[in-house]
Amino acid sequence: MRQKRLGRQTVALERPPAVLAFANVGGKHEGEGPLREYFDELSQDSFFGEKTWEKAESAMQKRALRRALGRAGLEAEDLDRVYAGDLLNQCIGSSFGLREFGIPFYGLYGACSTMGESLALAAMAIDGGFSDRCAALTSSHFCTAERQYRTPMPYGCQRAPTAQWTATAAGCTILVRGDLAPSGCPGPWITHVTCGKIVDKGIRDPANMGAAMAPAAYDTLRAFFRETETKPSDYDGIFTGDLGALGHEIVREFFARDGVDLGDRFQDCGLLLYDRDRQDMHMGGSGCGCSASVFNGYLLERLRRGELRRIVFAPTGALLSPTSSFQGESVPGICHAVCLTTVFR
Repeated sequence: MRQKRLGRQTVALERPPAVLAFANVGGKHEGEGPLREYFDELSQDSFFGEKTWEKAESAMQKRALRRALGRAGLEAEDLDRVYAGDLLNQCIGSSFGLREFGIPFYGLYGACSTMGESLALAAMAIDGGFSDRCAALTSSHFCTAERQYRTPMPYGCQRAPTAQWTATAAGCTILVRGDLAPSGCPGPWITHVTCGKIVDKGIRDPANMGAAMAPAAYDTLRAFFRETETKPSDYDGIFTGDLGALGHEIVREFFARDGVDLGDRFQDCGLLLYDRDRQDMHMGGSGCGCSASVFNGYLLERLRRGELRRIVFAPTGALLSPTSSFQGESVPGICHAVCLTTVFR
């Protein structure tokens, strides 16, 4: 098994799993953003027909999974595992949303990096021969996150200049063992996975998550390039997840100090999802659903169209909780990376 290990953090998959199908769901603000056409379903109702925002988040997960299964021509019983997570305490968005499907379930928490974590674990399970088909699924909801992490919604608290907007969105990817993929399956395929380390530089402001997560993104991406013996110019795109404007610029500056110019290929899902100025999103988007919806719409669609051929998807997470913030703790960051390609080189 050591032959798959490229270093301490990176794994090269011997039998890269293929993306069989994907789907995403968004809310009102996501539908008003520049990626509107890349969503499968958009709702003007923040409750998604439910009685609470938490139930609405579970409803988004259900809808994303059902749409992805429909695209794949599968039933719930065809999946060996589902790897899912959200931002709510005890991951109730996922566990309550998926309980009716009867799929073996791993509940995950990587904060806003959870889409990367779920993809990585699902891909390794398939490559290792432990599963044939898996779903990776993640969501967030602006109202549930605000209620849990910050202030009650009716309070109308003014947001800090460094704040980001938690996406009301969900995304689902169905991965399949390569030899089980239908003939002509366009992929893409997951070829490499880099597990991030917890990085904490002492940022204590929970309204400045971009600065808290940026060092983790830099650490993971640097490990990925070092251990795969590649460089940023080898990829059509490097997409971090919800660093926002400030965190994105910090990562760019860190690499510049190493003499590496990331160029225009370096983008962030939190900057792609919204029009920051027109929609007043301050530093951009955040939340599990931000990178999940951008990945399961904009990025995978562009890969399938041939507009992108090889990308690194590296969503980031701030591993804080209301309790840790109240106790004055710093905000640790995490970033997990996966490499996807439509053409093996």
